[in-house]
Amino acid sequence: MAANPLTDRLDAGPVICAEGFLFELERRGYLTAGEFVPEVALENPGALRGLHRDFQRAGSDIVEAFTYNGHREKMRVIGKEDLLEPLNRAALRIAREVADSRPGDLVAGNISNTNIWDPSDVQRQNEVRGMFQEMVDWAVEEGADLIIGETFYYAGEALAALEVARSSGLPVVLTLAPMGFEEMADGPGVVETAQRLEQAGADVVGLNCFRGPATMLPWLRQIREAVSCHVAALPVPYRTTPSEPTFFNLSDVRAGVPSPHGRTFPTALDPLFSNRYEIGAFAKEAYDLGINYLGVCCGASPMHIRETAEAVGRSTEASRYSERMENHFMYGSHDRLPEHIRSLGGRA
Repeated sequence: MAANPLTDRLDAGPVICAEGFLFELERRGYLTAGEFVPEVALENPGALRGLHRDFQRAGSDIVEAFTYNGHREKMRVIGKEDLLEPLNRAALRIAREVADSRPGDLVAGNISNTNIWDPSDVQRQNEVRGMFQEMVDWAVEEGADLIIGETFYYAGEALAALEVARSSGLPVVLTLAPMGFEEMADGPGVVETAQRLEQAGADVVGLNCFRGPATMLPWLRQIREAVSCHVAALPVPYRTTPSEPTFFNLSDVRAGVPSPHGRTFPTALDPLFSNRYEIGAFAKEAYDLGINYLGVCCGASPMHIRETAEAVGRSTEASRYSERMENHFMYGSHDRLPEHIRSLGGRA
């Protein structure tokens, strides 16, 4: 049997994949909220390269080319369809450069939800397949080691993405993103769809985005029991709840200034972050379920990736700077810290 660079690694232990480029680069001022098109690959390649390296230092084993939303339809929306291929190739080359700086890291080409899939329109479906095909072809030509298909809320689109991705001959990760109605948008069940993806040849199936730890874990437990392939778990770092299961409609009753568009998503979610310890606890619980493909999606920073890696026993380059609260001037225990300063901690 031919070696599979992804599943061989997963068979041996946890593999970390950083996602979340959209939100992090928007926060840094290199991407427009709402549009969320990865023009940064062309306009500010150094910023993208730097974030890849930060995620890599934090523990990500996969450098995922930032082509999420870099498909033909999105480029039409912003009137820049002529930049489609240059953007994709630039993102893939940046990912390859960063991965090659640390031997053993893998490069992933990326395709994702197109937001135009129509279960009743064959012409639209064929258009989506064509969009996937050109992106997968560019990924192969630029030397990707695997293809990630992510954030699919239509079962039909996920299966179409898998079909195209598998035509590359590369390993394929295919992750779903069920919305708050707790099934795929075209009707199939979430677990049923994961099973169909495994049967259709996905190397890894699972969930990414939309859901935070609390509302992703219940589905992951069911998926892990229902499939025999490797499972992926990449939540958003937000405190979703059973009554607000995705980050699209999270409420913030304490907001002094509400967002002008009337929702916390996507630009007023900050007070609803999960803390780093919650992300670490999620990663450990998922890992204990037998889930080896781990990461964090929209909202992730390198700190979240480091917490994920450390939670499953990894020491990363960024672990050099993991917290040492024993040396904090007020909350520490070091014998050089004056008692009269430490005593202020309870009333600071």
